[in-house]
Amino acid sequence: MTEREILAGGINEVIRVGDRVHRPTGPWSPRVHDLLRHLDSRGFRAAPRFHGVTGDGLEILDFLPGEVSDYPAIPAARTTEALISAAELLRAFHDATTEYARTAPRDGWQVPAQEPVEVICHGDYAPHNCVLRGDRVVGVFDFDYARPGSRLWDFAYAAYRWVPLTAPGNPDGFGTPAEQAVRLDLFCDAYGLGPRSRAVLLDTVAARLHDVVGHMRTRAAAGDQAFASHLAAGHHHLYLADAEYVPTLTR
Repeated sequence: MTEREILAGGINEVIRVGDRVHRPTGPWSPRVHDLLRHLDSRGFRAAPRFHGVTGDGLEILDFLPGEVSDYPAIPAARTTEALISAAELLRAFHDATTEYARTAPRDGWQVPAQEPVEVICHGDYAPHNCVLRGDRVVGVFDFDYARPGSRLWDFAYAAYRWVPLTAPGNPDGFGTPAEQAVRLDLFCDAYGLGPRSRAVLLDTVAARLHDVVGHMRTRAAAGDQAFASHLAAGHHHLYLADAEYVPTLTR
């Protein structure tokens, strides 16, 4: 009998069936499946391959073996090696999508495309959506929030999560402001972020967090119980406090 396991984390029920994963789909899923096909064709092996849809509408993807961090971050996700390898993998992912992004449809994604379109953004590039082997980030999954957009918009949220750029009162964060500044420079260097983008990065992080809160409120107002529960738990207050804190960091 094939091994079946309900995987922990996230807002969707995800079932591991042997070396495959079965996940719920949405109206945006065909766009994601096309993206995964493109990544596979480009030899980008850090994302799961798409293997079709079950009769009851679940997408079938590769299971990526390794360790996934929740919050607070596990020790492996706090290491310098994890930080640097996460930035390197994000750059490799973005670079693998530049050609596809030029002609990719601008509609049909879960969230609207964002100009200027340079790459396909992952949309939620964070420890909870990446796979570690030892202290190294080797995989990324959950592309439900992918969309055409700019490198900086995607990078800003990744930096927020991986550095992390959290205010002192956020229980998911760690590190002093000075340590955060050092880790942010390492993340920028490993990705190869240019000076113009670095100059506006902290303000972009703050804008990105306000966008997250706006999305949470919109989804909750539309009846999404998962987002309603996040608001009830006060998650948006943490994001807004972080958004106020981030621009005060000196680098």
